[in-house]
Amino acid sequence: MKRVTLFRNGRIDLEGKVIAVPCDLNEVLSAAAETLGIDAKKLYSTTGGLVENTAVIRDGDTLIVSEGEPFLESCSKLQSCERDRLKYRPTSSADWIRLNVGGQCFTTTRSTLTRHDPKSMLACMFATDENAIWGNSVDDTGAYLIDRSPRYFEPILNYLRHGELILDPAVNPQGVLEEARFFGLQSLAEQLEIIVEDSRADRDVVCLGRRDVVAALIRTTTHTELRFQGINFTGADLSKLDLSFINFKYSILQGANLMQANLSCCIFERADLRGAKLDGANLLGVRMLCASLEGASLKGCNFEDPAGSRANMEGVNMKAVQMEGSQMFGINLRVANLRNANLQNCDLRGSVLAGADLENCDLSGCDLHEANLRGANLKGVTFDLMVTPLHMSQTLSVSQ
Repeated sequence: MKRVTLFRNGRIDLEGKVIAVPCDLNEVLSAAAETLGIDAKKLYSTTGGLVENTAVIRDGDTLIVSEGEPFLESCSKLQSCERDRLKYRPTSSADWIRLNVGGQCFTTTRSTLTRHDPKSMLACMFATDENAIWGNSVDDTGAYLIDRSPRYFEPILNYLRHGELILDPAVNPQGVLEEARFFGLQSLAEQLEIIVEDSRADRDVVCLGRRDVVAALIRTTTHTELRFQGINFTGADLSKLDLSFINFKYSILQGANLMQANLSCCIFERADLRGAKLDGANLLGVRMLCASLEGASLKGCNFEDPAGSRANMEGVNMKAVQMEGSQMFGINLRVANLRNANLQNCDLRGSVLAGADLENCDLSGCDLHEANLRGANLKGVTFDLMVTPLHMSQTLSVSQ
């Protein structure tokens, strides 16, 4: 709905009154009479033209209200003010519009703002329909004020101009997405949501390396818990570092180099260590519940803690691992998957292998004194050159 400013005929020294313009001229006169407290019978423009139809009234016009007397020349002083205002006011859907967005001015056309999505906020703000009810504030130059970020508004305006979304590398698509949602540009928002999701996926595959870990170690005191939960270390070289007591739960360490690293009391629950190299690593008291070490190399690792802390690797996936010569006294490998694993010459005294899948596992030269193999799958296991003969009480269920 359009709005106009009313002045009494010959009394422009008095404050004008703003009213909404009804569709019928008689209703306009009734509203003017009630607002100005006079018997309104005629409406004039600031140039003295008699208004006989509301269709010629434009939003923001200044009108002179008469009680029947002719237009008074004293009201012509309003002409210059009206001329200055009209200089900045577009009069049709093809006219130019100036926008002041967060202090930065943009120039565009009404059709650009309204043609793509008629239901968007921008279309409602600058619609020419008589039912449009949006109230727009302007600055001193006549530019419409919009309190949003100009940085993110610019790509939106360009999209409205030519229908293509183009983002400069320095512009965050998340910021543009929030602006598109604010202005109700659904089609643009859908495109930006895809871009934002893709950018998040790209960030997820970024891997931390040795420099990142060393920097974190330097900043962290010995009394502070360091957590790398869910972090991607694929292929990282972390060899010979003191990483003891660090929480690597759910981390991705595929193909990582952890050779001769100190991993004492580390937490690797459900971590992905497939193909990782841990040869010569210190794994005292390590927790690897349900971790995946398929194809990993753990030759010469030390799991034996003189203080009595035992490594817990229950449910771990260790298919085809290489663990030759590792010290695994008291290790818990209950229900672990060790199919085709090479455990030659390992010290497995007092270890728990109950329910473990040891099919085709090579246990040649191992010391299994007091090891618990109850319920283990020993199909195809090689027991050659064992240090301590396997007692029948250690395995009650041997699958063949």
